[in-house]
Order: sequence, then C-alpha cells, then structure tokens
Amino acid sequence: MATVRHARRGDAKTILDFIQELADYEKESDSVLATVETLQNTIAFAPADVVSPQNHLPVTEPITATRPARCLLLIDAQGKAVGMALYFYNYSTWRSKAGIYLEDLYVSQSERNKGYGKILLSALAKEVLAMGGGRLDWSVLKWNEPSIKFYEIIGATAMNDWVGMRMDGPDALGKLAKLA
Repeated sequence: MATVRHARRGDAKTILDFIQELADYEKESDSVLATVETLQNTIAFAPADVVSPQNHLPVTEPITATRPARCLLLIDAQGKAVGMALYFYNYSTWRSKAGIYLEDLYVSQSERNKGYGKILLSALAKEVLAMGGGRLDWSVLKWNEPSIKFYEIIGATAMNDWVGMRMDGPDALGKLAKLA
C-alpha cells in the first residue's frame, strides 16, 4: 500500500531527481537550476524522526518568505519514493480564504497508471479542507493531453479565460523594480 508523507530534509536529492525528470518530460532539461542545497534552504521539511498516525500529516518547519514551499512524497509498498507534490499556499481575495497552489505534481514514468497521482491530489485536497481553505490551483502545459485528461476525469476545471503571466529572473525583475 502506498503512503503519503511530508518530505524530510534528507529527501532533497529525491525531490531534485523528480524535478529533473519532470523537466525532461516537459522538454526543459536545461532549465533546472535547483540543487540539493537550494531545495534544503527553500522547502519547509518535516522532522526526520516523526512518525505520523494514519491519514495525518505531521507539522513541518514553519513557512517563511525564504522557505515558502512544502513537498509531499508518495512512498510505495517497498518504501521507495515514486512521486511528489511540491506546493505552497496562496490566497483568494474573492473567497477571503487561503488555498494551495500545486507547483509540481510528478509520478515516475514507470509508476504511472497506478492511481498515485490521484492519491497525491487527494492528500492536497484534504490539506485544503483541514485548513478551511478555498481551493487547490495548478497549471498544466497545453500540449500535455494525458495530464489534462486525467485532471478532467478527477473533476478539475480548465481555466481557459485566464492567461498565465510571469516575470522571470533578476534582469526582468530588476527592470520592473526600477519603473516606479
């Protein structure tokens, strides 16, 4: 039986491997700048020695401006990490509630079609409900039809009226910062 737990500091290499595998899948292999050290410095990890009761995730390190993310790992029956959900908290002004933004959902290619993605998304939905949150948000590449179909099957709604916008890197952000 697979279990879900918050990542621990010692899991940073596994998380980095999943991030690289996801980047490879999305044809962005050279875009990954993350390292084990940067992940250890920016993710709020669970304590290594805490064993949580069934269906309850332990408290992690506090979220801060420099450590804004959390990561769930899916562990298979043999004790191997086979997937992850890396996320952070967001806020809906219209609902006046916090929520979760799923930055990356990844299940190893050899482990797909076993319900693992559904297990990870279910764990995130439980977290949103437990915190009295309003919604779970994420993005998916338009060409990623298998994922889009999967998300629609589990009840997700495509946000076709919204366009994602981004300012990326110190040059673009620095230029914007100097505008006013």
